[in-house]
Amino acid sequence: MSNKSLSRRNFLGKAATVGAVGAIATPALITSCAPKSKTKDVEYTLCTMLDKAPDGPVLKAGLIGCGSRGTGAAMNFIDAGPNLKVVALADVFSDRMLECKDKLIKERSQEIPDENCFLGFDSYEKLLQLPLDIVILATPPYFRPIHFEAAVQARKHCFLEKPVAVDPAGARSIMGSAKKAEAMELSVITGTQRRHQRDYVEVYKKAAGGLAGELTGGNVYWNQSKLWHVDAKAEWSEMEAMIRNWVNWTWLSGDHIVEQHVHNIDVGTWFFGKEPVKALGVGSRQRRVTGDQYDSFSVDYVFDDGRHLHSMCRQINGCGGGVYERFQYANGSANLDWNRARILDLAGTELYSYPYITDAQGGKSLPVGPYNQEHIDLVTAIRTNKPINEAENTAKSTMVGIMGRISAYTGKEVTWDEMMNSDLKIGPTVYAMGPVAVSKEVPVPGEAYTG
Repeated sequence: MSNKSLSRRNFLGKAATVGAVGAIATPALITSCAPKSKTKDVEYTLCTMLDKAPDGPVLKAGLIGCGSRGTGAAMNFIDAGPNLKVVALADVFSDRMLECKDKLIKERSQEIPDENCFLGFDSYEKLLQLPLDIVILATPPYFRPIHFEAAVQARKHCFLEKPVAVDPAGARSIMGSAKKAEAMELSVITGTQRRHQRDYVEVYKKAAGGLAGELTGGNVYWNQSKLWHVDAKAEWSEMEAMIRNWVNWTWLSGDHIVEQHVHNIDVGTWFFGKEPVKALGVGSRQRRVTGDQYDSFSVDYVFDDGRHLHSMCRQINGCGGGVYERFQYANGSANLDWNRARILDLAGTELYSYPYITDAQGGKSLPVGPYNQEHIDLVTAIRTNKPINEAENTAKSTMVGIMGRISAYTGKEVTWDEMMNSDLKIGPTVYAMGPVAVSKEVPVPGEAYTG
């Protein structure tokens, strides 16, 4: 790390005019977000619980971002129901596009003509000119606000991979585009798939219905080994090297508290029914070999009513791990782990346990995995003419992650109001395969010791 201290102002930017976007309220997807002391039924409309989307006329999709996650999302879309096709691709790298195209043709029998395959930073504009119903946005998240704005302008239904931004300006852009999409009755689903994961949904409904009393606090964790990195090749430009190694650069990914941990943070904002008003975090870089990101974060989020949510994430080999959420209630807890979602009372007795499918070896599974379920829900919304739009919620969860990152980078408390009024936008202003005009310095909080 550099010894130079980076100021809080450098990471917050100047105050921006919030206007209508800053005043956006979270749309109500349920009849009651607040936990009650008495149990009640809670309606939840985002997840259909259908195993397949209903039949209908062919829906044609285009994929922007042909990496492994984009390719996977395209396959999830095709598998969501009958008469679903991916007919166009856009990316900045020809090898990634060809790999994606080959996989979709061989494994999903798709027909993608060469004239529907576009290369370059402006490839998304060319793809959006085609007669498509849906676009799948799966580039590195830095580009998500730009692509979503253009997709809404082109009146396309959207799937947005998470996270949906890397900075406050980008998150607010998504919120604004989400409002425009809602006015156009476009459906928008995002890759924070736990809101479409059946065990999570059932535990949420039971908990929000008051099974364990009122929510008092929570913990959300994503601790794992190193993700991945790509060493630059001599023939690559700096831009190409960064994009191929995007999960290690903050301007492209948002750092892993935003890029990966947004899944858990989103569960936190979902269960709390709102966003925290401030954050105080710590973080460090001990083992990373490329990029400018941290290895670990620990953030205390505080809500307007004084409740706390503790967030922790780490990507270091040889350390203890765990990806789960736990919420404390007055009379028990909701515990969400891999294939083990349940509600306990204060003595540890099960009040509810999700009924998984169990195979002969004792393995547990869901009827439909969440990666497919989110596309089933998107296609169902389109074919039943009942639009759903979760872009704003995901933008807010993304902003919560950004708030925690900035607090850890600076060592200072950061507030939600500051995020919603900040003009901070990271990343270059010129997109070309050459040098990249961004800081490569690793943030260091606080002030140097002077003896």
